[in-house]
Amino acid sequence: MAFSEKVIIHEKFGRVTFIKSSRARRINISMKPFEPLRVTIPMFVSFKRAEEFLKEKERWILKNLDKIQKLEDQLTIFDTDTIYNTHEHTLEIVIINEGSPRISLKDKKILVQLPEDADIRSDKIQEMIRWGVQAAWRKEAKKFLPVRLGELSRKYQLPFNKVVIKNNRSRWGSCSHKNNINLSLHLMRLPEHLIDYILLHELVHTVHKNHGKKFWKDLIKMEPEAKSIDRELKEYRIEIY
Repeated sequence: MAFSEKVIIHEKFGRVTFIKSSRARRINISMKPFEPLRVTIPMFVSFKRAEEFLKEKERWILKNLDKIQKLEDQLTIFDTDTIYNTHEHTLEIVIINEGSPRISLKDKKILVQLPEDADIRSDKIQEMIRWGVQAAWRKEAKKFLPVRLGELSRKYQLPFNKVVIKNNRSRWGSCSHKNNINLSLHLMRLPEHLIDYILLHELVHTVHKNHGKKFWKDLIKMEPEAKSIDRELKEYRIEIY
């Protein structure tokens, strides 16, 4: 462990990682689903002061950890009764007499085959199923997103350079200064009107590289319900499904 990092086990918060950063200008507490508490501190601040700061913010932290827990509770736990559909695929879990757990995409199905003695709720099996679901999204995303982006680009005369699809779990999409548009395959979890909104949002960034007044003016001109759709989008958490 580097000298600029310290880990403690807090009686109320569990694992807490303190990290000194030359870019930090103040103490910052970060909380994300399924990740330990992270405290970033300026290089000139001592770990002791950071722990004191943690104690000062205890009520605020507990309140927000409660919100994080509610988000974590939304995580899908797959079992034999789970009904889970993507845009084009249906999850099917089949119990087999013997053999190893295996998964495949076939005939619009995410086919999971598990031997009778397999623990479907184990981390290993759950991760395997999620891999299959994401493989379906990836296949659908490559088929649908570039075509739809092109349609919106031509309709609103907002050209872009190229589009890249990744398994991004931090943001739905982004637009670089070179007008390369990056899209998360997790867009395929969303209703189509929200997908369109994100694609249009990124296309407008080919003209405006921030979320200033001009950006919103142009976006609302193309999608009058942009503000309400943006609020609706916030109900979806890209890191949880």
